[in-house]
Amino acid sequence: MDDGHLAIELVDAERIGELNREHRGRDRPTDVLSFPVDATGPAVEPRELGDVVICPEHTEDLIEAVVHGVLHLCGYDHEADGGEMLALQARVLEGL
Repeated sequence: MDDGHLAIELVDAERIGELNREHRGRDRPTDVLSFPVDATGPAVEPRELGDVVICPEHTEDLIEAVVHGVLHLCGYDHEADGGEMLALQARVLEGL
């Protein structure tokens, strides 16, 4: 397996709004968007991650935004997992 990659890009509200509209059909800026490379769903084995795009204007904490984005790249979905992702996010942040 390759070493993989993780790219993090900081953008302004206009750009993240465009990406949100283009990829999620939501016509507004957001805090974090994630674009995974490999399969979806939580995984413990190594894999390619992908790209995280963050809008600092819509984010209170950049470290939290990075963790949040990376968890999405790992397949977690806080809109559908009954709190599993956000609980893991809290544990990760607590450990940093």
